[in-house]
Amino acid sequence: MENFKLTIIVPVYNEAENLHRLADVFRAYFKQSNHKMKLLFVNDGSKDESLNIIKQLCEENDCFQYLNFNKNYGLSTAIKAGFDHVTTELTGYIDADLQTHPEDFDLLLEHAQEYDLVTGNRSKNRKDSMVKNLSSTIANGIRRLFTQDGMDDTGCPLKIIKTSYAQNIPMFRGLHRFLPAMILLQNGTVKQVDVRHFPRIAGTANFGLINRLVGPLTDCFAYLWMKKKYINYKIESKSC
Repeated sequence: MENFKLTIIVPVYNEAENLHRLADVFRAYFKQSNHKMKLLFVNDGSKDESLNIIKQLCEENDCFQYLNFNKNYGLSTAIKAGFDHVTTELTGYIDADLQTHPEDFDLLLEHAQEYDLVTGNRSKNRKDSMVKNLSSTIANGIRRLFTQDGMDDTGCPLKIIKTSYAQNIPMFRGLHRFLPAMILLQNGTVKQVDVRHFPRIAGTANFGLINRLVGPLTDCFAYLWMKKKYINYKIESKSC
């Protein structure tokens, strides 16, 4: 039985410029944290040097592991693969660009026993461009209207989920935007916590204005279909 408490998933697609800095920040965070954690890189078919850097980092750090896809499948698939391979009680998620900081996992961990998903909220401290902030605000409003999940920032890449709930999420492309709503479908509990946000220092964002707006709108209809068809049950007793 492993004694790690939390596995933090880091989806990676062409983030070679950020990975050494990310590793340095996590090594420092793991040393000062009161909880034993490990990092799981999911290389989503990167075309730069990301995979070679990830392999090197994992060889140098016992708490770093990786999965490598044979091609680019997209963020939802990377998160799903991470969920499938986590064996710790809790599953975390952060982006490789470090626009959110690992130290803020401590803020989420304060609530991780009481709630089934705890998600960061960057709304009060966004450090993105005006266009990106506006598109995110509109997209979050659309999702909130459809899902009624009460979340102000469902796209925040800083989350902790109880692994038993994460592995029950029937993920398909685009559903990474609906993680709080998918926990609610399981009759789970969710909470959002204000976290810091930082400008992107290196690398390039993989999403533009169109896919920040059109994608979430079409995914909302997929979510409504799933909500209507979703099977949820609880065993009251059994003989074995």
